[in-house]
Amino acid sequence: MFLQFFTELRQAKVPVSLKEYLMLMEGLDKMVIDRSVEDFYYLSRAALVKDEKNIDRFDQVFGHVFKGLEKVDGVGTADIPAEWLEKISEKFLTEEEKAQIEAMGGFDKLMEALAERMKEQKERHEGGNKMIGTGGTSPFGANGYHPEGIRIGQDKGRHGKAIKVWDKREYKNLDDSVELGTRNIKVALRRLRKWVRDGATEELDMSGTIRGTAEKGYLDIHMRPERRNKVSVLIFFDVGGSMDAHIKICEELFSAARSEFKNMEFYYFHNCLYETVWKDNRRRHAEKLNTFDVLHKYSSDYKVIFVGDATMSPYEITYPGGSVEHWNEEAGAVWIDRVAQIYEHMVWLNPTAERHWAHTPSVEVMKQLVNDRMYPLTLEGLDKAMRELAR
Repeated sequence: MFLQFFTELRQAKVPVSLKEYLMLMEGLDKMVIDRSVEDFYYLSRAALVKDEKNIDRFDQVFGHVFKGLEKVDGVGTADIPAEWLEKISEKFLTEEEKAQIEAMGGFDKLMEALAERMKEQKERHEGGNKMIGTGGTSPFGANGYHPEGIRIGQDKGRHGKAIKVWDKREYKNLDDSVELGTRNIKVALRRLRKWVRDGATEELDMSGTIRGTAEKGYLDIHMRPERRNKVSVLIFFDVGGSMDAHIKICEELFSAARSEFKNMEFYYFHNCLYETVWKDNRRRHAEKLNTFDVLHKYSSDYKVIFVGDATMSPYEITYPGGSVEHWNEEAGAVWIDRVAQIYEHMVWLNPTAERHWAHTPSVEVMKQLVNDRMYPLTLEGLDKAMRELAR
């Protein structure tokens, strides 16, 4: 079974190696955990999963191989492991409640009854005492009360009396093919790090303390400045027009970047970068800033990120006067090239799905201008973009 587990993880594209598998086997041999499904789950996840984005795939494979969770969309007639029920009984039920369950015929009878009710039930039930429903006293369902029930389809317990929670499992934002949420954006942005020790003495220098204590023969505590991420980031956000459909993901990216990068500057533009940018969209016509001044304000070691769908007329990029809002004396391509000449590390993040890029000529033009360093706003795309900036 363990070999099947390892094989299916590889088939699910969870990057586990033989070394990690042998580490897991060693942990089991040395009995570092109790012999329970829950403990084994956490041990195997710690040993085999090295990146948070693979946790979802790991959970699915684990549930399939060890029968703890079935591959179903909702609640079905899958077997519920007896050892789960017995362990929950030992840990959470009082002697009185155990006696009540036994009066019904024990766990086996309870599970058989659940299967029978599922076969009989054809519609929603609420407030009853037999069928699977809500708000009643049946042993099965949600938001009701029964001292020895099975909770189904309820996000949390109200009375703490259910002996088994058998809820539908939801998968959210832990795969590299899905669009991002703020939490996952932060995880991906952390790849772009340059740690230095900065500021006043704040944390214990463990190695220095051990060395000093050994040399002097008494406790010699050493302190050192805390390490901080000193990466400097300059972000240009495309706003308005077709980007209105991507406001939510751009807000999440902005929030995550603000949290992860203490030295971050941002500016707005529309469709393509031209001779002016702005900081406040409400006053963008009255308080425009000269792009040339912005590019010379920040040193060349800044990491530059453009965020936009690059969806426009190709003329807006390639011709003077191509802008839809004003007469630009120089083509947008000239300004993109200026950025590339000043800043070695530059990427473009596109919130439009990559499969649609080839259908929009302006996207292909912009992709060429940034030397193919355009990435989709997915976890995988952001991960690749951060690796590119960190080179």
